[in-house]
Amino acid sequence: MANPVDVFAGAGGGLLFSVLYEALKELTIKYLLFKHVLKSVKSTLKSLENVTQEIAKLNDDLDRPKEEMAGLKTQLDEGKVLVDKCRKVRAWRVDKTYKYSRKLIGWNDSLKEQYEILNVFALRNGLETLKTVKGTEKTVNQIESSNVTIKEGVEDLQINNEDLKIAVNRVEAITLNIEAAMKQPQKEAEIEAWGEVPDLPTLTVGLDGPLNELKMMMFNDEVSMVVLTAPGGCGKTTLATKFCRDKKVQEKFKNNIFFVTVSKTPNFCLIVQELYKSKGNLQVPTFKDDENAVKWLQTFVKEQGQDPLLVVLDDVWSGSEYLLHKFDFKMPNYKVLVTSRSEFPGCGSPYHLQSLDFDNAMTLFHHEASLGEKTLDIPQDIIRKVVEGCKGFPLAITVAAKSLCGRPIEDWEKRLVEWSKGSSILDSEIQLLLRLQTSLDVSNKEMIMVRECFLDLGSFPEDKRIPVAALIDIWTESYDSLDEDILCVANLHQITNRSLATLVVTRKDKLQGDGYYTEHFVTQHDLLRELAIYESTLEDTEQRERLIINISKDNFPKWWREQKYQCMKARLLSISTDGAFSTNWPDMELPEAEVLVLNFQTKNYALPPFVEKMVKLKVLILTSYGIVPSEVTNFQLLCTSSNLKRMRLERISIPSIAKHPIQFSSLQKISLFMCNIGQAFSDGSIQLSHAWPNLVEMNIDYCNDLVALPADTSDLILLKKLSITNNHKLIALPEDIGKLAKLELLRLRSCSGLEELPGSTGNLKKLNFLDISYCFSIKELPENFGELSSLRKLNMRDCSRLTELPLSVPSLEHLQVIGDDDTKSLWQPFLPIKGTNIQLAKDNVNLNWLHKYQF
Repeated sequence: MANPVDVFAGAGGGLLFSVLYEALKELTIKYLLFKHVLKSVKSTLKSLENVTQEIAKLNDDLDRPKEEMAGLKTQLDEGKVLVDKCRKVRAWRVDKTYKYSRKLIGWNDSLKEQYEILNVFALRNGLETLKTVKGTEKTVNQIESSNVTIKEGVEDLQINNEDLKIAVNRVEAITLNIEAAMKQPQKEAEIEAWGEVPDLPTLTVGLDGPLNELKMMMFNDEVSMVVLTAPGGCGKTTLATKFCRDKKVQEKFKNNIFFVTVSKTPNFCLIVQELYKSKGNLQVPTFKDDENAVKWLQTFVKEQGQDPLLVVLDDVWSGSEYLLHKFDFKMPNYKVLVTSRSEFPGCGSPYHLQSLDFDNAMTLFHHEASLGEKTLDIPQDIIRKVVEGCKGFPLAITVAAKSLCGRPIEDWEKRLVEWSKGSSILDSEIQLLLRLQTSLDVSNKEMIMVRECFLDLGSFPEDKRIPVAALIDIWTESYDSLDEDILCVANLHQITNRSLATLVVTRKDKLQGDGYYTEHFVTQHDLLRELAIYESTLEDTEQRERLIINISKDNFPKWWREQKYQCMKARLLSISTDGAFSTNWPDMELPEAEVLVLNFQTKNYALPPFVEKMVKLKVLILTSYGIVPSEVTNFQLLCTSSNLKRMRLERISIPSIAKHPIQFSSLQKISLFMCNIGQAFSDGSIQLSHAWPNLVEMNIDYCNDLVALPADTSDLILLKKLSITNNHKLIALPEDIGKLAKLELLRLRSCSGLEELPGSTGNLKKLNFLDISYCFSIKELPENFGELSSLRKLNMRDCSRLTELPLSVPSLEHLQVIGDDDTKSLWQPFLPIKGTNIQLAKDNVNLNWLHKYQF
């Protein structure tokens, strides 16, 4: 049996690599979608071929066994099988193309690991050969110096002193090459480009405004670092390049512009060394650690004196805050510009690059598609629809333009037909998909959770704000590590910091940390939403963890109409329907589903009958996007759900639900947002203590027909949180609200019609937080207000009609009072009170609180 590594000797080795090269070449020509992946694979193979040749030479010199290269043989054989499978993928099977692209990337990573291992072997062999040859040279010299005749021995060995010198030089050269090669993969992983500012593309669009804004920030003496952030493919590097090549920027920084592209594993010491090199310093310092390098960097900046210095750190990955902190120090004329998909809170000032507007998107598309005089060949309305499908994303525009360039009109129309049937641009543009997918690379435990929660965002309709309160309900019940509201919101900040979504806060004041998230929303670029949905569809339909279904009219997915799958394993089910949808639901089996998200637009909506069989259902998010609250039928089917803990209803007519008796014995949290509830609450059609006997939290927000809470609200004896906000017609609370012995939070924010708190309020002995902010009509507080012995936080901002406090308030020790100047005046006569302080809330200078709901 032949030695497994004989293939690396002579022609055999060249043959194996040649076979792979030819296969890769054929694959690249046949499938353009693989091109960028295959280019990297070919480069890695070339490096491997070079190092194996060196090892083969040195192994022969040292007579070493060749088994240490058997691992490479296995990797190459596996690669050949993988490439053969790729060649069999049909061009239209984008799902398979994506699957094998990921496999090719994984194989390439394995080859790189093998390359590093073989470099170690090569260096060892080279050093041993060098040691052996130098030892022989030393022995020969000693013999010659002793006048011992060695002519016959030298002839037998076919070696002389000159030959030895040649051999030494050859081995030294090989060793140096190997050492350089060993450093190269590490260098590529750390820094891809040094010093020189890249060339600008032949056309840049939509960047003049951002460029001017960026210059204003960077030329501000108070700003030392700016973090330019946006999702991958939005043009961050192009804008940074345009900034560096701007006339005013070059006049300011002249030759002191240092541009470095950083990737996943940056080496700070190496960057500082290269900075010294770029300035023509012959003696480059070496650093024992990063701390020493920081001192050298600061010294270097000082040595520039009055010469301004600009450092651009391009493509900084998430988790590299430590690198930015080392560069972020204030010195005159020293600036750092960072581009990243992450925001890096605490590092510099953020600048968010937005998508292109339509006119600029059209200009870029025409340029990239090289239409020119051919524009008339493709009708303008078709071009406009294609550009609209790219959502203003520069990378999407570029790859779509290039893929359609020169194609017949039928190919353009085919693309539009596919999109109209629910297909995504990511289905047809694998290069765009893989670029966006790198934003979801899982590198640590925290990123795993970020990715999971990001995928959940695909459960909500396109171009709609996602309520943070809804995400909290989903995540709290779905993930053990997010079992509290603040943990969910902290995780949401991680998502937004990575430019995967945007957090919009619409509340009037800047107060934070009070647990009020009703006026927090998430927005997301359409392509990122499509990425979330695409990632959720990589498994076979019946095996998906998230089953996200978008239905136009009554066009159900074929697999659903034909009842192809007997049982679905989804943990989360999301169904979105449009205004033309009727309510004839096919059956479905979802025994593992814990979250149900239903988004609809019709005035009348019937819950799917199959919800009755969702025995593990924990969370229901029911949202109408119509102009007026929708009437919902079949709601009583949910009463059989013994595990249902959280329910959020938005723009729902509660009287339509109350037509049938309902009882949710396991429900712990109910959230009613912009619902019609006044009639059901006033006529007794819903008995709260019967419908929700084990309720722990109740939120009623923007329900403008609510005049009074039902009297039996006080019978919800397990209630810990009661939040009623922005309900301007509410004039009274139940008189015996003091019976809620377990109540810890009472929030009455922006209930402008509420005139007083019930006299029994003082009986809420466990009440920890009371929020009566923006309750303009409250004229007085109960006399026994001071008996709220557990009260620790009181928000009473803008209670403008409240002119005095009850005499019992000095009993409220260790209380944080949040208010305004009028609040401070109210409390001043009673101060000091042990541990009690007044905090003045800051005004929010923007008008986000003038919330325009999207329907």
